[in-house]
Amino acid sequence: MARRHTPYYHKFVALGAEMVDRIGFDSAFKFTSVEAEHMATRQRAGLYDVYYQVLLDVRGNDAERLLRRTLVNDVARLDVGKALYSSVCKPDGGMVDDLTCLRLGADHFWLCPTPSRVDTVAAWMEAHAAGMSAYVTNLRCGRAFISIQGPRARDVLSRLTDADLATATLPYYAWTRAVVADVPDTVISRTGYSGELGYELFYPGEYAEHMWDAVLAAGRPDGLVPCGLGALRSVRIEKRYPLYGLDLDETTSPLEAGLGWTVRFDNPDFIGRDALLRQRDRGVGRSLVLMEFPDLEFVPAPGDAVQVEGRNVGKVTSADRGYHLRKSLALGYVAPEAAKDGETVAIRRGADGATGRAVVRTSAPYDPERKRVRA
Repeated sequence: MARRHTPYYHKFVALGAEMVDRIGFDSAFKFTSVEAEHMATRQRAGLYDVYYQVLLDVRGNDAERLLRRTLVNDVARLDVGKALYSSVCKPDGGMVDDLTCLRLGADHFWLCPTPSRVDTVAAWMEAHAAGMSAYVTNLRCGRAFISIQGPRARDVLSRLTDADLATATLPYYAWTRAVVADVPDTVISRTGYSGELGYELFYPGEYAEHMWDAVLAAGRPDGLVPCGLGALRSVRIEKRYPLYGLDLDETTSPLEAGLGWTVRFDNPDFIGRDALLRQRDRGVGRSLVLMEFPDLEFVPAPGDAVQVEGRNVGKVTSADRGYHLRKSLALGYVAPEAAKDGETVAIRRGADGATGRAVVRTSAPYDPERKRVRA
């Protein structure tokens, strides 16, 4: 089947981007090199095409009730203009998806699921909305979506909008609606997947090409560059951000994945609560940890065995090079005895039998106090 093209495709081809499949779209993996784009995001600013991100619109008198039922985090505490990160869980605590939820009004929300899980999440929400005054609409490609990430992101965006972007006005995990680059009805969200100061822009799809050009031009004085999927995956692993489909799936729970902070047990009605309570009280049988190698040389693959003194204690779920840290990094689920900060493990690569040694980290090795995202 032929892959679809985003509105930016011809621009990416003209720039010589290496293209890969991303959920049926031809998407840029890199424009120059993953390392260069990674470092631009850490030091200046990167512009990411995330057109394949699709929003689910949830509205109606029972919209909050539906989301309190289907999300482990509690939207009742969410003010209009704010966002939260959550999981959608099955009754056994397994994750249907992880997503971001924006509150647009008293009875109106947007959900941003993992792109590959949009249809699954939409069907899940619709099934649980039965009998409620709550309506779930897949906005598909009616809205375009790009992400500006990096310490100079605010400087870049401020050239294109009169919106107040100061942290006091628009803090981390808040959003506002504004005109950006003369594009009306643009939602500016202080969110992202890079671990840096950043903004995600949602705007009418007919302005997609214009917005890309405008942001790229506005960012030139600050060294902003277009970045591909390679850099996005590389910066996320330095922050220990899990990726659904690799580090998270329907067999993993938020507590196993280190996302217990998103679970609001004071909400008595969310799906999966009883199973997660049992895990909390009894302890989990495995934990998602980050494993840090001494340099960039050894990169394992998903499924590679994690060992302690020759015993298999877990498996790698994803890995990449952390170019800012100058270390390869892997995420994987390991037994409780190995899930200790500073524990030394060996990872046996299935492709060639080579073994690399790594140190377990239970928190992000890059900006663990999250000062940069909140700048």
